[in-house]
Amino acid sequence: MTDENKPVPGDDLPEPVVQRPRINASLVWLVPVLAALVGLSLVIHAWTQAGPTINVSFQSAEGLDPGKTPVKYKNVTIGRVTNVRLSQDRTHVVAKIALEKSAQGFATADTRFWVVRPRIGLGGVSGIDTLLSGSFIGADVGESQEYKDDFTGLESPPPVTHGAQGKTFDLQADDLGSLDIGSPIYYRRIQVGRVSSYHLDEDGKGVTLQIFVEKPNDQFVTKSTRFWNASGIDVSLGADGLKVNTQSLATVLAGGVAFQDPAGPHDATAADENTTYRLFNDRATAMAPPDGEPKYIRMRFSQSLRGLVVDAPVEFLGVPFGRVVSINLDFDEKTQTFPTIVGAVVYPQRLGRAHDKLVALAKARGDDEQMSQMMGRLIEHGLRAQARTGNLLTGQLYIAMDFLPNAPKVAYDPTTRPLEIPTTPGSFDKLQEQLAEIVDKIHKIPFDSIGKNLDQSLGELSQTLKQVNTSVLPEVKTTLQGAQQTLGNANNMFAPDSQLQQNLGGSMQELQRAARSLRVLTDYLGDHPDALLRGRRADQPLQAQPAQAAPPSAPTQGSKP
Repeated sequence: MTDENKPVPGDDLPEPVVQRPRINASLVWLVPVLAALVGLSLVIHAWTQAGPTINVSFQSAEGLDPGKTPVKYKNVTIGRVTNVRLSQDRTHVVAKIALEKSAQGFATADTRFWVVRPRIGLGGVSGIDTLLSGSFIGADVGESQEYKDDFTGLESPPPVTHGAQGKTFDLQADDLGSLDIGSPIYYRRIQVGRVSSYHLDEDGKGVTLQIFVEKPNDQFVTKSTRFWNASGIDVSLGADGLKVNTQSLATVLAGGVAFQDPAGPHDATAADENTTYRLFNDRATAMAPPDGEPKYIRMRFSQSLRGLVVDAPVEFLGVPFGRVVSINLDFDEKTQTFPTIVGAVVYPQRLGRAHDKLVALAKARGDDEQMSQMMGRLIEHGLRAQARTGNLLTGQLYIAMDFLPNAPKVAYDPTTRPLEIPTTPGSFDKLQEQLAEIVDKIHKIPFDSIGKNLDQSLGELSQTLKQVNTSVLPEVKTTLQGAQQTLGNANNMFAPDSQLQQNLGGSMQELQRAARSLRVLTDYLGDHPDALLRGRRADQPLQAQPAQAAPPSAPTQGSKP
C-alpha cells in the first residue's frame, strides 16, 4: 500500500456515496401480469354470464357428480351441478345447480327437472345414450313467469313435455287396473298417445287419468268417442269358436287404452281440450248402446243361488239389461226360511225402440212413475225373474227376465221402493227337483227283497236245468231217434218204386174207370129218364153223349182212347 492510501489516525471515516440504480423491467414479469389480466377477464366474463343458482331435490344422488353432471334442455347444456348435499331431515339429497345466464328463464315455477339415466321398464327402454356419456339432468320449461329457485325433481321422465303438439283428455274409471304413466293410447292398433298422469277422485270412489293424444291424431277423438281398457288378452268362446284379441304385446305387459267411434250415426265433431270421457273395462261394453239413467231393482229368491256373483249379467229376453250389484240373505219368520235378496242395476234405455214405445204408452196413459207402471203391466203379463245357468262347466248363474204364460198371479205394489220384481224357480232347479223325486222313488224300490227272490228263482232254475240235463234230455234224445226212424220208413214207403206207390197207382186207375162208367150212366139217364122204370131197351145202346158246353177233358194216365 502506498502512503496515500494509508488512513490517518484520528481522521473521520469517509461518507458512503449512495447511487440510485436505473429501472430496468425484465420480460419475466410480463407473463404473470398477462395471466392475471386473463384470469380477471375470465372472472368478469363468468360473472357477467352467470345465471341464477337453483336447488333441486332428488330421492338419491345416483348419477349426480358435482362439477361434472350437466343440465340439458333438448340436448343443449344450460347449467351444471356444483354441489350435492344431504337434506337436514336426511330423506333426500339437494343438488345445487348453476344455470347459465341464457337459461335464467328455467328458474320458473312450472319447470321440471329429472335425472336421465338408463331405464328398462314395461313401457320400454330409455336413456341408452347415457351409458357412454354419463347421466345428466333433463329440464322442461313451461310458460310461467314466476321466479323460483327450489324444485322437487321427478323420479322418472315426464311422458309429455311442454310444447308438445296434441290434446289432453280426462278419463274416469273405477280403478287404475294395470295402467301407469306412459301406458300407450291406441287408435286402430296404432299408438297415438300415452297416459300422462292419474290421481284419485276427491270422494275416493274412482280414478281420473289424464291422457295425451299427439297431433294430428287428436282429430280422431270426437264427442262420441268411446275409450276402453285394452290391457291384457281378451279371450272369448262362442258359436264362432275361440277368439283371442289384444292390441299389442306391450298392452299385455304394461297395459294400454284404446278408443274408437261407435258404429252408425254419431256426432263426429272433434272434441275440445280436457274433455272428460268414461273409461270402460272392455270393447264390448264401450261400443254398446248408451246406457241412459240406471234404475235399481230388487228380487227375492227362495232357492240356492250358488254360482251367482256380483257383476253377473241381468238379461231381458236375451238382451243385456243390467248387472247384479248385491247378494244378501234374509229371514222369513213365517216360513222359517232364508230367502236370498238380489239387488241389480238395470238400464231401460238398452231396450232401444221397445223402451221408447213403452215410455210413449205410459205418457199417453198419464202414468207418473213410468218405470213402476211399465213393470207393473209387464208383470201382469207374466214377467218373472229367474236364476239360470250361464255355463255348465263353471256353474255360473245369471238373472233372466222372461215372460211365463202360466205364471201364477202375484201381488204387485208400484209404490214400493226399491222396485221388486217377482221371481220363479229356474228350469234347472225344477229339473233338480224332478231328479230328486225320481231318486226318492227309486230309493223306495225294495231292491233287497227283489234280489233275494231273484236269487231263489235262479237257484230253482238251476236245479230244474240239472234235472232236465240228467233225466229229460236222454229221453228226448231216444224219442227223437225213434221219430227219425219213423220218418225214414215213411220216406221209403212213399218212394216212386215202392209197392205202396204201385198199389196206389192201380187204385187210382180203377177209380177213373168207375167214374167214366158212372158218367156214361148219368148221361144215358139224362136222355132216357124212363129207363129207371122200364129198363134199357135192347135196340138202344148205352153210349155217352158229351155235353155241348163242357170242354173235353184231358185223358188221364192209364186210360184207353
